[in-house]
Amino acid sequence: MAATSHAVRPGSLTRADAEAAAGTVVDPEMPMLTLVDLGVLREVTVEEAPAGAAVTVALTPTYSGCPAMATMRDDLVRALTEVGFDEVRVQVRLSPPWTSDWITAAGREALRAHRLSPPGPAGPRPDGPVPLRLTATRRRLVCPRCGAEETELTSEYGPTACTALYRCTVCREPFEHLKEI
Repeated sequence: MAATSHAVRPGSLTRADAEAAAGTVVDPEMPMLTLVDLGVLREVTVEEAPAGAAVTVALTPTYSGCPAMATMRDDLVRALTEVGFDEVRVQVRLSPPWTSDWITAAGREALRAHRLSPPGPAGPRPDGPVPLRLTATRRRLVCPRCGAEETELTSEYGPTACTALYRCTVCREPFEHLKEI
């Protein structure tokens, strides 16, 4: 989603302008979340360039190989160009790795409003090798439709690799859960 275009004088673009424009870009797989709400927009810097104003945006993917990164990049370039930036650079920042704990409170509410179960706390990250879990993760979830705590896992993988599919055993409705990462 692109930012609303507004007239600016050359050289008058600020970091606030860049953050406002970048803040309108949504995640292509979960369009109820902006990149800010998802917590993947890490840094915005603005500087003067020979052709005008330049902006650099740093993004952290939700997981390695996230297929939405190219679309996020293209949407950021479009939104920032529309408000008048002459040069737009999007950098991928892998460290520290993204965690679902970075989803904002507003993002969690947006997920609930769209009947998606937001992730719980991701917990501490191991310092050494990451343990491999071969069984489904047990989660205690609340149905985003009726609020019941009686839910069951139907698939560890949903439409995207970062979601799992559940069903409420009270209202019988299926729902997606955004995994803790």
